[in-house]
Amino acid sequence: METPGNLFCVAAPSGAGKSSLVKALLELDSRLDVSVSHTTRAPRGQEQNGREYWFVDEPSFRAMIEREEFFEWAQVHGHLYGTSRKAIEARLERGEDVVLEIDWQGALQIKQLFPHAVLIFILPPSWEELRQRLTRRGEDRPDVIETRMANARQEVAQARHFDFVIINALFETALFDLKTVVHSQRLRYAAQMRNRSQVFSALNLI
Repeated sequence: METPGNLFCVAAPSGAGKSSLVKALLELDSRLDVSVSHTTRAPRGQEQNGREYWFVDEPSFRAMIEREEFFEWAQVHGHLYGTSRKAIEARLERGEDVVLEIDWQGALQIKQLFPHAVLIFILPPSWEELRQRLTRRGEDRPDVIETRMANARQEVAQARHFDFVIINALFETALFDLKTVVHSQRLRYAAQMRNRSQVFSALNLI
């Protein structure tokens, strides 16, 4: 599906800093908007329905799958997550740039539907640092942290399938890298041709 808008998919193991980086990026880039995914898990901390996620029960989520309302969906850490087809298509067709916070399975599914989607994987600097971050945030029991660490090893192995990899050792540096990826994508020939087709047409490039 070719659209004038750019689609960025950001994935990472739990605790790598994906959500914090995307939130900071959105505050700096007014041209970028986030797509809110659906999930069957309960809200954490100060999360609000419709802001971080649309929180739905599993029967409702399964019904949405049956109605083919998701571009992609996956089970992660025992909960279901999905990306709304209608919301993404409308924004991209209007020429808006959209970022998805998504798991690696969903990102690879999105790439099949949108070959020009940009896949970005956020890595922790080490396993020790990842464990410390999961512990410091104080949201999970020790057994849950162990499960997340085990899952993280499988998730990190998928980074090779992504277009860009950012190591979040220092937040400010990782944020700069993320901004650079987004800006560079906008300047690629194919992206400019999709988004500024009138200019390319006037210059007899298409």
